[in-house]
Amino acid sequence: MNTENLELASNRKRALAYVIDDFLVTFIIVAMFWDNIVLNGTDLVSVLAVMNAFIWQVLLLKFIYQTFFIWYYGATVGKIITKIRVIDFNNFGRVSLLTSATRSVFRLISEMFFYFGFIFAFFTESRQTLHDKVGRTLVINA
Repeated sequence: MNTENLELASNRKRALAYVIDDFLVTFIIVAMFWDNIVLNGTDLVSVLAVMNAFIWQVLLLKFIYQTFFIWYYGATVGKIITKIRVIDFNNFGRVSLLTSATRSVFRLISEMFFYFGFIFAFFTESRQTLHDKVGRTLVINA
């Protein structure tokens, strides 16, 4: 791989990709649990109550989404739209399934603890979040 043209993705692009992915996953979750949501009411509090009741399913869906797309495509839908991708830190190539799964687990942990792991991107030269550091990945412009 030609490493001369690699450029780190901006934090702005990464944040936009995150928002797109979060909306997509939320839409899928709402569609999956629509019957339960309708039974409890369609206001935001009711939707959140249903999501909390099915928290393990929500976490599993997020894990599968992140792991599969990063491993198979090198990017989630949000990253594809914002034209960024995830590569292996050591060889600048495609990430393995294990690396993608590890990155996904630590991304979920970061989300659960007030997005603490995401803050790392603002203070490291390589713009790596906690899940990037643990998974040994970089996010670059596609």
